[in-house]
Amino acid sequence: MSDPKTAPLCPLCQRPIPADAPQSLHHLIPKLKGGKGGPTVLLHHICHREVHATLTEAELARDYTTPEALRAHPRLAKFFAWVAKRPPGFASKVPGKRRKR
Repeated sequence: MSDPKTAPLCPLCQRPIPADAPQSLHHLIPKLKGGKGGPTVLLHHICHREVHATLTEAELARDYTTPEALRAHPRLAKFFAWVAKRPPGFASKVPGKRRKR
């Protein structure tokens, strides 16, 4: 297990991302909306899944192109506050499609 003091921080939940924890890169501008090759951020996989379960690609491209904007979304803010109380390597199933269309 990696040292939590040197592990990168998830910009959404602010917990360290241990090397052995599920993690993924999030394109700040979705690839389908012109973000291929654009800036990415390393996230806990559970945080990344919650972002995509909550927001459409169009919403992400239009209004949520920064970690700060994602943290400000009401439902995501509630989730990140909840998951921040969990250990850095915490992983859980995120229910599928919860977006309202």
